[in-house]
Amino acid sequence: MNISKAEQRTLHVLARGGAILVEKNEAGKIIEVNCVSREGWTLADCSFGVFRRLRKRRLVASSGGGPYRITLLGRRSVRAQMDNRA
Repeated sequence: MNISKAEQRTLHVLARGGAILVEKNEAGKIIEVNCVSREGWTLADCSFGVFRRLRKRRLVASSGGGPYRITLLGRRSVRAQMDNRA
């Protein structure tokens, strides 16, 4: 599966315990997407387009009205990256 750099970065943050928080309007349509790491940092690469592609490919899912998290298929699709922490 072809996954762009921005999608890979987002999946990597989600695989390490992050979540995608969405804001909806009164009609229930998603108006804003925010990807937050487990440390509380916001990922700038996670745009609405990236989120839409990840959701369409079923790499992220929401359960019980909670934040979007990585699925098993998403974990299998993400490439390994070095941990940049010291």
